[in-house]
Amino acid sequence: MKKLILASSSPQRRKLMKILGLPFIVRAPGRVKEITRITKDCEHLVQTNALSKARDVALRMSEGIVIGSDTVVYSSRGRLILKPRNMREARQNLKELMEKPHWVYSGVAVVDAGDGRSEVGWEKTKVFMTGLSDREIDRYHKLVSPLDKAGGFDIEGRGALFIPRIEGCYFNVVGLPLAKLVSMLKKFGVCVL
Repeated sequence: MKKLILASSSPQRRKLMKILGLPFIVRAPGRVKEITRITKDCEHLVQTNALSKARDVALRMSEGIVIGSDTVVYSSRGRLILKPRNMREARQNLKELMEKPHWVYSGVAVVDAGDGRSEVGWEKTKVFMTGLSDREIDRYHKLVSPLDKAGGFDIEGRGALFIPRIEGCYFNVVGLPLAKLVSMLKKFGVCVL
């Protein structure tokens, strides 16, 4: 079987890759300039960023299947929400996301380091949150660091306490849509089940 390489330093993505039950190694992308503004649509943005990360790592490998991913949050106000730069921004973003449902987009790219063949895809999930008071937000941020998460929240931990439902792929919100990834890996001869 071909070696799998995760092109990400995200601990959440590493945990999700373990669910596949296949051996993999982690190689963080180098200095990839990520797109942080919507020029076309969210789907294009996350797929472009995922492919850039996967190609960056693939260029440094002689063989293997490289997996890249990128996740962003799009608010009901039509605003792209990335990882917050500071706690003030994290609080503002979370309040905005609690106003109305929002969408999480993840792009996935798979690149064969041996021949350069690539495949890209994306997933979209609608997220519904209940409102929290300023005091509750402060307590949440003391328990969960928002600075390393798209949108500044987690769904797999304490964030689950104020996310009553979603429409779409749960793993997409965590940062790597597994069903999408598995179908893409099949095209590279990697079978999970």
